Amino acid sequence: MDILQQFTIDFFESFFDLLKAMSPYLLLGFFFAGILKVWFPQKWIDRYMGKNNLMSVINTAILGIPLPLCSCGVIPTGISFYRNGASKGSSVSFLISTPQTGVDSIMVTYSLLGLPFAIIRVLVALITGVLGGAATNAIAKDDVVHANGSPQSCDSDKMGTKEGIKGIFRYGFYEFLMDIAKWLVIGILIATLMAVLIPDNFFTQYLDNEPLSMLVVLLASVPLYLCATASVPIAAVLMLKGLSPGAALVLLMAGPATNAATITVIKKVFGNKTLFSYLGSIILGALAFGMIINNFLPREWFPISEHAHHMLHNHELLPDWLQILSAVLLIALIVNGYIQKAINKKSRKTKQSVHTSSLNTSVLLNNEDNAKASQFNGFTMATPITKTAYRVKRMTCSHCKASVEKNLIKLDGINSVEAIPNQNTVHVESTMDATDQIQKIIDDLGYQFGGTIEIEDA
Repeated sequence: MDILQQFTIDFFESFFDLLKAMSPYLLLGFFFAGILKVWFPQKWIDRYMGKNNLMSVINTAILGIPLPLCSCGVIPTGISFYRNGASKGSSVSFLISTPQTGVDSIMVTYSLLGLPFAIIRVLVALITGVLGGAATNAIAKDDVVHANGSPQSCDSDKMGTKEGIKGIFRYGFYEFLMDIAKWLVIGILIATLMAVLIPDNFFTQYLDNEPLSMLVVLLASVPLYLCATASVPIAAVLMLKGLSPGAALVLLMAGPATNAATITVIKKVFGNKTLFSYLGSIILGALAFGMIINNFLPREWFPISEHAHHMLHNHELLPDWLQILSAVLLIALIVNGYIQKAINKKSRKTKQSVHTSSLNTSVLLNNEDNAKASQFNGFTMATPITKTAYRVKRMTCSHCKASVEKNLIKLDGINSVEAIPNQNTVHVESTMDATDQIQKIIDDLGYQFGGTIEIEDA
């Protein structure tokens, strides 16, 4: 057997072992995510997040930890909280604590890294969120926040609705799953490649200085996008190769909570001082808690070599048949999600073609009627409806789609809005040119406005 064949066999074996270990906990996490999405009441936000004090910051961190929001969806949601009355410190607390965790990532952390690591991850997210929020209240009071106005983000209107079991399953096993599916698969593939390519005890042999290894991981994690769930298998594999638990925690904190796009948006929307408290809390918190884990907590709490080998090879925690069934179900859900997205995309194009044709006919008729009306009244009685496509970047999930649509539809003269994140486009039907207002709303929400585009190219 040649090297390529052996590598291929090892790769697929490691990939499926990792997928089996994660799948039951991912499915359970998606179910809880649906429950939180459907039955999380808006009145909690108004009651517990609105005051400019420490307790409001603590409440926000506690509320944000279980929410299944990654750093792409947390920005418009945090801005929405601020618009709805949350203090600046509470909003920053939410922006720090929420992307680090989530019910799905907590379950996967427990499955691959053990119960102590799962508990520590929650506590660290809570503490850094509180510290960041408190620091923001103390040093960033004078920062100008470009989030004024009435528009609301996606979650503020929907969290309190009771959509029932159907809504839970649709959000948990379709909308939220498809939001992270790409990054989840990428994370597992990266972890599998590391497991196959990186020699055992790599870090103990080549990078055995623990503080230095934490700095290296931090520098690599801060600018990159890595969702909370996808970071877990990568951390588990790196610990198998000799990475210290403290450095793994740095990856689990800085990877999900920061990336270049998020940093840019926070600077633009909240100001430099808020950005300083945001990054400072995450970076200093990651390094501090990493050193605490390495120097003061028993290494017996993090038996990654034994625990991960059991999880990824022996599967002693859950029956093997259950893990296989869960892995198959997860794959089926992801495949079904992409099929549904393709069907919806095709249906959208068909409707757009039909609508454009009927719209052109309607505009011609309106223009004829207007011409006739102007002969008698001296002015146009009917206003034609035009459809415009805009390029909007940084939309990555259903939260982004709902946020953009809910905000733009409130503008005067806007009849309908359809945001398409995977195409980076927003289609707007309007009776007037609202490009300037649309650009302001898009920028205020933290997305990148790219101007108008030809509908045929959208």
